[in-house]
Amino acid sequence: MSLFASSTLTICAPPHDHNDNHYTHPPRILPIPTKQHAIFRHTTADDSSSGELNVSSWTSSIARYCRTGRLDRAAAEFTRMRVAGVEPNHITFVTLLSSCADFPLHALSFGTSVHALVCKFGYDKDNVKVGTAIIDMYCKCNRVDIACLCFEKIDFKNKVTWNTLVGGLMRNGEITRAVQVFDEMPERDVISYTALIDGFVKNGHYEHALEWFQEMLASGVQPDHVTIVSALSASANLGALGLGLWLHRLVLKEFALQVFHTMSKHNLVSWNSLIVGFALNGNPENTLKYFYQMQKDGFKPDEVTFTGALTACSHGGLINESLKLFDMMTQDYKITPRIEHYGCLVDLYSRARMLKQALNVIQNMPMKPNEVILGSVLAACRVAEDVKLAEKLMRFISEVNPGGDSNYVLLSNIYAAGKDWHKASSVRKRMKNKGIEKNPGVSSIEIDGKVVKFVAGDKSHDKSECVYKMLQNLSCELMISGYVPEVNTREH
Repeated sequence: MSLFASSTLTICAPPHDHNDNHYTHPPRILPIPTKQHAIFRHTTADDSSSGELNVSSWTSSIARYCRTGRLDRAAAEFTRMRVAGVEPNHITFVTLLSSCADFPLHALSFGTSVHALVCKFGYDKDNVKVGTAIIDMYCKCNRVDIACLCFEKIDFKNKVTWNTLVGGLMRNGEITRAVQVFDEMPERDVISYTALIDGFVKNGHYEHALEWFQEMLASGVQPDHVTIVSALSASANLGALGLGLWLHRLVLKEFALQVFHTMSKHNLVSWNSLIVGFALNGNPENTLKYFYQMQKDGFKPDEVTFTGALTACSHGGLINESLKLFDMMTQDYKITPRIEHYGCLVDLYSRARMLKQALNVIQNMPMKPNEVILGSVLAACRVAEDVKLAEKLMRFISEVNPGGDSNYVLLSNIYAAGKDWHKASSVRKRMKNKGIEKNPGVSSIEIDGKVVKFVAGDKSHDKSECVYKMLQNLSCELMISGYVPEVNTREH
């Protein structure tokens, strides 16, 4: 028996013949209100009020009522269309079915009646848009069994069809079936994964949501803003602070560009926010791309713009590009460099171990260098094992910030790296005499949703004995593998 024949028999049968609980054959159509029965009457009678309206005009008129959930008026308009002898097309049926899905509270009987007529016209199997709309309608009317039957009968399914069923099953709490359908999908996209992840979150399965989020990233599918919101919700419910912070950084990094492009008008502030954002997230390519794009769009970079661009060059090791930007700032835009601009150049040279060039910038600066600038060169001295330069810099740093602890420790470690234990000890004594104490470096780790903080040599944790045994085992494994620890410096 065809689906349409079954539907027609059901319409004609008394209401008590319908069984809502068991579906052993294709969906049986529920009785519909008397006003809506007219949609099944096909007549060629002329309606003088219809004029020369075609199917597009009729469908537009029906859609106007569908958008506001006035299904009775939409049904009446559809009846007038049929009476006028105008055949509905697939767009007409998608419009009606989508309205039933959007306003499902009292739409099931009307939707099943439309479905029966769809079968009569043969759109249920051959037209993927209509077939998908049918599945969506039944899912949102909480009839997922019927939706699954309709899904099986569609000859051609696209990604939208698969995603619709996965999302519908998840909304109805059919988690196992949703995962089975997902596993059978020939092709998955961000919408597929998001439907699954969001479904797990809304059903309270937060760990599964994060597992599938990780699976999504591993498969190379990039999350969108909906996926991020779902993953953040799962992280919050599990207390997974680490993942939550990572997601927050991802939002700032990946979606700032989306926000920028949706702005109706750009100004210097929005351009600078984008450029500095990319720079701070270690993305020199996009930083420079939008730095030059803003100039093409008629915006002049200011001090903040150049700070962002120079920072990106420093992090990316782009020496020639950085020098080009510095000249552009001073020569083309007549901007007087500030200490942060010089600091970017010093940091750039320090990272590249070009200490002479870094010192040359410091010596030719029109202002005194601050502790940050001198500290970046001092850190480079440790890598280059340049003790003399480190001593010279330390004298300047002591004048700028006599109470700072980190640079004293760094100088001590430089001496230790050169096996000059006497001078290393001397620096420590000088710190003690001046009352300078090193603030201990605190590390943290997230375990079972809780953040645990610790310092070097810390034994305050109730499981510290087990922790140190594990560290000892790991150290042995590393040494067996050929790792040689650095013991020349002391970081405490």
